[in-house]
Amino acid sequence: MIRALIFDFDGLILDTETPVLEAWAAMHREAGVEYIEAEAAKIVGHIDMAYDPWLRFDPSYDRAELHRKHRERSRAMLAAQKILPGVFDYLEEATRRGLRLAVASNSDHGWVDPHLERLGLRKYFELTRCREDVPRGKPEPDVYQAVLDAFGIAGREAIAFEDSEPGSLAATRAGIWNVVVPNPSTKSFAFAHAHVRLTSLAEQPLSSLLERFA
Repeated sequence: MIRALIFDFDGLILDTETPVLEAWAAMHREAGVEYIEAEAAKIVGHIDMAYDPWLRFDPSYDRAELHRKHRERSRAMLAAQKILPGVFDYLEEATRRGLRLAVASNSDHGWVDPHLERLGLRKYFELTRCREDVPRGKPEPDVYQAVLDAFGIAGREAIAFEDSEPGSLAATRAGIWNVVVPNPSTKSFAFAHAHVRLTSLAEQPLSSLLERFA
């Protein structure tokens, strides 16, 4: 019996990842510098993977200024993002059914919590576990295991919703059913560990997933 739903945040509830990649792409185009999106996309879902977005820029460029401009640009794009399709309906349906709800994120509380408040979603989640709460981030299972332990449930009593391969692998390692919903930054990934792949949460009602994993 499914007793809890556990949501990733970045790219699953709010697409915070595509603006980062698109801002890099735009700055490369404007500077006439080659940009390989597949290289940048590899870092999505990871926290410790090294990536230098300015590797192909001439050394004469001020890297600090490039970072500043990118941050400004990506934040402007992010401000225009809306809650991803189906998320609100899943939260409402889960609440009606009495399912426990949590966020398990590779980002930190200083990023996740303010966004949840701003989006009006914080009230739905009984628990939020972030990278600083556990020894290891995704793809290790620690953040998911922390939620299971706090809820006092087994992995097969929960469904995790993810958009990245590291997140899907983390859920699998914690023994949790996992549903992947790729965003534009992660749609090319294989997701070998996913039990279900959807184009959006609006594609399938929560009831059908609960029946599948019952």
